[in-house]
Amino acid sequence: MTKFTVIAAVISFMIFIPLNTVTSETMGDLVKRGGLYYKKYSNIPFTGNFTGFLRGSFIDGKREGYWVRYWDNGQLAYKGNFKNGLEEGTWVGYWNNGQLSYKGSYKNGNREGDWIDYNKDGTVNQKYSGTFKNGVKISE
Repeated sequence: MTKFTVIAAVISFMIFIPLNTVTSETMGDLVKRGGLYYKKYSNIPFTGNFTGFLRGSFIDGKREGYWVRYWDNGQLAYKGNFKNGLEEGTWVGYWNNGQLSYKGSYKNGNREGDWIDYNKDGTVNQKYSGTFKNGVKISE
């Protein structure tokens, strides 16, 4: 009876796993066509998770949810969210030495509100800092 229970559980688990859900190690495993990401040699938009230096999820070929990337030295490079394939909400980036590189918010993939951008030496980069509306800088 125990063997039967284990086999039934495994089969039940396998039935409910979507066939196109895959874990992939690199963006190099995907190609972008028409604004959507596909596994190489596939016509089905990619759904799955990334692990490694770049971590996040795709749903139907679009980035979705929390994403994070790490520098080769293990330091955090950036973190933020995607919604329907576009950046959304607060994003924070770091230089490879761990210092803050930028912080701001996105709305529908465009910079929105106050952004601050830092040079590697810690000084403010005025060119990319300021207040943004629909991705356009409207004030310092």
